Amino acid sequence: MSKTKRDPQSVELANLILEKYQPKTVDEMQKALNDIFGPMFESMLKGEMNHHLGYDSNDKSEKSTTNRRNGYGKKMLKTSSGEVNIQVPRDRESTFEPQLIPKRKRDVSAIEDKVLAMYARGMSQRDISS
Repeated sequence: MSKTKRDPQSVELANLILEKYQPKTVDEMQKALNDIFGPMFESMLKGEMNHHLGYDSNDKSEKSTTNRRNGYGKKMLKTSSGEVNIQVPRDRESTFEPQLIPKRKRDVSAIEDKVLAMYARGMSQRDISS
């Protein structure tokens, strides 16, 4: 039986998680993954907002739209490893319709594996949100 080769970036990501959280049990590992999901989802939602508005956050140049960022709303997501609180960006005109986590949707267990796989393969947050 041959040994399967792991993607070096996946191994590096796993090592970083293990180094940071130092889990001793499976439950501790699940908690570490839960801690990671929140910021990943938030970063991707911020990328979607950048795309929606047509400019990056803190961009001081003149904008082609009157719509602006308007803080964040709280959302509790149900994942395969438990619940995760996230901050969802809002815009003043309420025209932002997130694709990653649509409005009024809370269960994201189906997309978790896809998001982790993309990160493990070295895709940037901007590429994933696109």
